[in-house]
Amino acid sequence: METALTRRLGVEIPLICGAMYPCSNPELIAAVSAAGGVGIVQPLSLIYVHGLDLRAGLRRISEATDRPVGFNAIVEKSSRIYEERMRRWVDIAIEEGVRFFITALGNPRWVVERAHAVDGTIYHDVTERRWALKALEHGVDGLICVNDRAGGHSGHLGAGPLFEELADLDVPLICAGGVGDATAFVEAIRLGYAGAQLGTRFIATEECNAHPDYKRAIVDAGADDIVLTDRLSGVPCSIIRTPYVAKSGTSAGFVARRLLRGRHTKHLMRTLYALRSLRQLKLAALRGLSYRDFWQAGKSVETISRVEPAADVVRRFAEALDRSNLAKA
Repeated sequence: METALTRRLGVEIPLICGAMYPCSNPELIAAVSAAGGVGIVQPLSLIYVHGLDLRAGLRRISEATDRPVGFNAIVEKSSRIYEERMRRWVDIAIEEGVRFFITALGNPRWVVERAHAVDGTIYHDVTERRWALKALEHGVDGLICVNDRAGGHSGHLGAGPLFEELADLDVPLICAGGVGDATAFVEAIRLGYAGAQLGTRFIATEECNAHPDYKRAIVDAGADDIVLTDRLSGVPCSIIRTPYVAKSGTSAGFVARRLLRGRHTKHLMRTLYALRSLRQLKLAALRGLSYRDFWQAGKSVETISRVEPAADVVRRFAEALDRSNLAKA
């Protein structure tokens, strides 16, 4: 079945392996793209978790597959140093042949300008209409629609209501959140989405190098085990309720909450939170239960029953779409 996503990117299956810190390792990205979907490079993960120079990491992926991959550019202006690094990373990605970019958390204009100059495609993460309109004003080509079942920074609307809110914008919409099995994937396409972005499902794969404890927690968890915390980044983030989370709580302290709401202090606090959480998430994902276990995951955990090769996930989803009435229409 063709959609606006598959036609534009030249891929077989309208399925994206979303960028995940710290879980986006080269082997996982390459496996999803090689199977017919599209894997997304998360530069912070590639460089600071997996210890690769960005260009070397991109070349390792291209050696494993000649299929398209994407690149995640978080464009929040948390600091001048970070912004300069991201601009350099985007340039490197373009030089290495990447033509699909997913932007988030800020103004994507500069990424749009650089990518469009080489006939690239840019989708932007949104959780509601006002952010979608702003992204479209800056020239993005499509929207990653983050709903209330997503892992990490989730939205507040369900997949259906979010699609209805954005359907008249006349750009491709990608369902992000709650897609853990083939049934949910087909339903997202049936709703009218041009594709689906998966994160949690691909953590529980053989190619992902997250700790086995993390993968086991995803397999064992149900939707009710997913809770929101603002202790990681200062804004609500979906994680698995573990004994550590139950003990430490899910709310930031009173002073931190005040500073996070302050006009002149919120960006500094988010930067401090980000530095702390990046280290904590990295260690938890790689060390497992031996460390403070903040494990990001979405409510799709309820449909994930085993760890398996990433290609098997992609093929199963593709076969379900082939069998659907949608593919025959």
